[in-house]
Amino acid sequence: MAEDKDKAGFSFDALFGEPEAFARNLARLMEAGGKAMAAWSAPRAPDATSADRSAEMVDAFKSLAALGTYWTSDLERAAKAQRRLVGSMMDLSMWSWRWMMGDRPAPSSANGRDKRFDDAGWSESLYFALFKEAYVQLSRWAEMLVSEADSLDEQTRQKAEFYVRQIAAALSPANFVFSNPKLLRETLKSRGENLVRGLELLAEDLQAGKGELRIRHSADSGFELGKTLAVTPGKVVFENEICQVIQYEAATKTVLRRPLLIVPPWINKFYVLDLTPEKSFIRWAVEQGHTVFVVSWVNPDAGQRGKGFEHYMREGILQALDVVKGVTGESEVNAIGYCVGGTLLAATLAYMAATGDKRIASVTFFAAQVDFTHAGDLKVFADADQIDALEREMARTGYLRGSRMANAFNMLRPNDLIWPYLVGRYLMGEEPAAFDMLFWNADSTRLPAANHAFYLRACYLENRLFRGEMEIGGVRLNLRKVKTPVYNLATKEDHIAPARSVLFGSQAFGGKVTFVLAGSGHIAGVVNPPSRSKYQYWTNGSAHGGDLPAWMAGAQETAGSWWPHWQAWIERQDGERVKARKAGRGRFKPIEDAPGSYVKVKG
Repeated sequence: MAEDKDKAGFSFDALFGEPEAFARNLARLMEAGGKAMAAWSAPRAPDATSADRSAEMVDAFKSLAALGTYWTSDLERAAKAQRRLVGSMMDLSMWSWRWMMGDRPAPSSANGRDKRFDDAGWSESLYFALFKEAYVQLSRWAEMLVSEADSLDEQTRQKAEFYVRQIAAALSPANFVFSNPKLLRETLKSRGENLVRGLELLAEDLQAGKGELRIRHSADSGFELGKTLAVTPGKVVFENEICQVIQYEAATKTVLRRPLLIVPPWINKFYVLDLTPEKSFIRWAVEQGHTVFVVSWVNPDAGQRGKGFEHYMREGILQALDVVKGVTGESEVNAIGYCVGGTLLAATLAYMAATGDKRIASVTFFAAQVDFTHAGDLKVFADADQIDALEREMARTGYLRGSRMANAFNMLRPNDLIWPYLVGRYLMGEEPAAFDMLFWNADSTRLPAANHAFYLRACYLENRLFRGEMEIGGVRLNLRKVKTPVYNLATKEDHIAPARSVLFGSQAFGGKVTFVLAGSGHIAGVVNPPSRSKYQYWTNGSAHGGDLPAWMAGAQETAGSWWPHWQAWIERQDGERVKARKAGRGRFKPIEDAPGSYVKVKG
């Protein structure tokens, strides 16, 4: 074992050689821990006290209890589970015995890279290798309990799988000092200084959050809207209680006749499409000759509590269409809807089809769902009981805090978005690196009570839009009446709008749908400029009845960004060009520079 420790880079002399330094850090550790506890126990912000966590805890307990009941209610079934577990532990025992005899066996986790176990110490020391292998075996056993629970209904199974995944992520040996070689090495080397720094940072973060801990994914330094992010030149040409409308300045002498209107999600801020200049989809679109308009949603407070789906349609999308026509004089536009902005845009298209409004001549959806049958793990948070609890919370404040949605999104990928950052900041004592996408991800926005409640019930819970049962303004919405050409983009690793769900929803429209699958996930798969030559995309002329494996079997893979493919599709719809337009005209005169003031309001 001493030899293994040497190979893994450990030196206990660093700790025991200077006991005074260790003692001093131990005292500082206790002091920092007291400050963190005081910050956590301090009175919460007014809108934080309303969070109803009990519903989430009850839901988790019910789901896991149902799983436990399935396996313990039948003796033969329970014996089967026990045999699996005992067999795994016997395999682990034989694996460790071979190691000690000098025959270094391959790890059972060798069939896929797990970034949590990248450090050489996991494979060079039997002590750490045993922790990892035991964790992998137990995690697989727990996953088996869920996957083979045949009699559970699909909703309960999905919830059990989700909560088992959260527990497994939390119990990883990578999250603890004495079972993580990198953490232990740093603790010994610095004589505990890293733990002191980590607890001091924890106390600072709790104080800044008024008792609530918000995970820091990126350093804030170096990022400022309008200076380092969201710097594409443009003007705000309209604003109301719901949104600002931004028009971007032309970068070419001629532009496509049809302007481009982008409808981002209101659960995030629009500048994900205008990050640094080299990553900005908006800047790239302007350079291709589009006259780009973007809806920048308000960060709502209690004053917008009654603003619902219909308000966001009328005062958001339909008003923006009026602005586009007023500025450009054009009666036809190309439109893009991203995520829930795409869901709202689809509902608006159905409303426009029912009322004879033909201003949107082509529509593109970025990772947007119109069918929620296969909506993925977010459905875990959208059953009747949890929606009731959220509505009670929002009734008190008039909105849902942005941190609530941010936490839900983080829980979809706990091994990427939660535990590495908690370990890095509070155990390693490190500041996260500056990363534009993660800075944007942390820049959360509030959600108005009426709109969010309608969205959760009508879409996630009752799937009314896909079924043709949604009504807005007294109009029954039928997506089959939408004959507008559709470019429907999904991303392969999307946990928010799964590719299966997006493809299945393509069947809802009455016109021609071009479905494209991009590599990577919900953000990186969309924000993938051609200059970076990353990932790939797939195309297939047939929708295969919404069956994703069948679609993939016949799909053609193309390396790089899908952006040029989309541009070619847009120009096939109408490639006519006119003289470049100035920002603002008539009653829609410039109000302020892009990115505007609404996007700068903190959530």
